Amino acid sequence: MHEHKEQLLKIAIALGIGFGIYMIGLSFFDETQSRLLGIIAFLVTLWTNEALHLGVISLLPIILFPAFGIISTKATTLNYAHPIIYLFLGGFLLAIAVEKTKLHIFIADKILGFFPATPRGMIFSLALTSALLSSILSNTTTTLLLITIAIFITENTKLKMRFALAIAYGASVGGILTPIGTPPNLILLGIMQEQGMALIPFFQWMWMVAPLVFVMLVSVSMLLSIGVGDIVIQREIKIKGLESSQKKVLFLLGALIVLLLVNAPMKPFWNGLGLSESGILLAFGLVLFMPPFGILQWSEDSKKVPFAIMFLFGAGFSIAKAFSQTGLADELASYLLSMTSMTPLFLLLSVALLITFTTEITSNTALTSIMLPVIYSVAQQSGINATLFMMVATVCASYAFMLPIATPPNAIAMSSGVVNVRDMIRYGIVLNLLGVFFIVMIAKYFWTGILS
Repeated sequence: MHEHKEQLLKIAIALGIGFGIYMIGLSFFDETQSRLLGIIAFLVTLWTNEALHLGVISLLPIILFPAFGIISTKATTLNYAHPIIYLFLGGFLLAIAVEKTKLHIFIADKILGFFPATPRGMIFSLALTSALLSSILSNTTTTLLLITIAIFITENTKLKMRFALAIAYGASVGGILTPIGTPPNLILLGIMQEQGMALIPFFQWMWMVAPLVFVMLVSVSMLLSIGVGDIVIQREIKIKGLESSQKKVLFLLGALIVLLLVNAPMKPFWNGLGLSESGILLAFGLVLFMPPFGILQWSEDSKKVPFAIMFLFGAGFSIAKAFSQTGLADELASYLLSMTSMTPLFLLLSVALLITFTTEITSNTALTSIMLPVIYSVAQQSGINATLFMMVATVCASYAFMLPIATPPNAIAMSSGVVNVRDMIRYGIVLNLLGVFFIVMIAKYFWTGILS
C-alpha cells in the first residue's frame, strides 16, 4: 500500500511539472507546441523518478501525442519501427550470445592484461577503446559490442555502472573524431555541400577535434573515477583456451567488425559498400540461431532481449518527429536570430547550450537536420562564420550525456541493467557543462584561426 502511495505521488509530481512547463510554454510558443513541451516534461520526470516501468513510460507517447493533438497514432507508431531499432536488436542478440558462451570473460581477461587492473585503469581503458572504435564505427555499434564486456569485469555493482557509462560516454566523445564517426557529422558535410560551402578535409577535421576529444576523455575518466579507490580487480577465472561456441561467436564478431569497416565510406579514398548497418547487425544476430552456429534458441534467449529499451528508442524518435512536425524546432531556432547582436563568444555559448540541452530530449540526427540549415541562414544574414557555428552545433548534438533518449549509447548503457537515470543525470549534467565550455573555448581560440 505504501509503495502505491509513493508511486501515485511520483506520478502527481510528473503531472505537476508537465502542467507547469505547459503554462510557461504558452508565453513563448503556440498551444500545440506548449502541449508538446508539457508532455515531454511529464515523460522526462517519469523516466527520472522511475514512477512506472521504463517500458510503460516509453509507450505513453502512442497514447498522449494523438490524444493531445500533437501527431497522429500512425505517425507516432511508425517511429517504434525505425530502422535503427533493428540495428539494436541485432546488437542485443550478439551481446546475448557473448554472455551465453562466456566469451566476455575471455575478452575481459585479455583487456586486464594490457591495462592496470584497477578501477581507474579500467574506466580509462574502456572509455579510450570505445572512443577510438566509435571514430570509425557508429557509436551505437561500438557501445553494443563493448557493453557486455564492461559489466562482467567485476561483480561490484557501483563499478559496473561506472564501466557501462565509460563505454557509453567514450563512444559519444570519440564519435566526432572523424567525419564518418556519427550521423550528425555526415549531415553537416551534406548540408555544406548543398550550400556550396568548402568541405572540411578528413584529416583537417581530425586535427581540429582531437584536442576536444582528448580533454573530454580525460574529463569522463576522472569524473567516473571519483571515489572508486585503488582496489585491484581480481581475475576471477583463469582462461586456458577458447571453447568451440566461443570461437564461433568470436569469428562472427571479427567478421562483423571487418564488414562494418569495409562498409563505411572514407571519402575520397573509398565510397563504402553502401549496405544498411541495421541490416548488417540484424543479419549477424539472426545467424546465431542458424546452423552451423546454433548458439541461440528463440524460446529461451529471446526473453533476454530488453524490449523496454527498444520502446525507449521509439519514444525518442517520436519526440523528434513531434518536434519537427509541430514546428517547435524551427521556433526554437528562430530565437537564434534575436541573439545575433551578441558578441561572437556569447553567441557560440548560446548555440552550444541550446543544442546540447535540446538534443537531450530529441534525436541528435533529427536535431542537426533541422537546426543546421537554420544556423546557416542566421550566419548568412548576420555575417558570422557559418562553418564555425555549424561545426559547434554538430559536435554539441553528439555531446549529450544526461538522459537515455539523448543518444543511442546512453540508451544502451541503460539496457545493461546496471545504470539508472539518476546516475546518468548526475554525471551527465557535469559532462554537458564541461563539454559546452571546452567546445566554445576550442572553437573560439583554435577553430576560428583554421576556418577563417
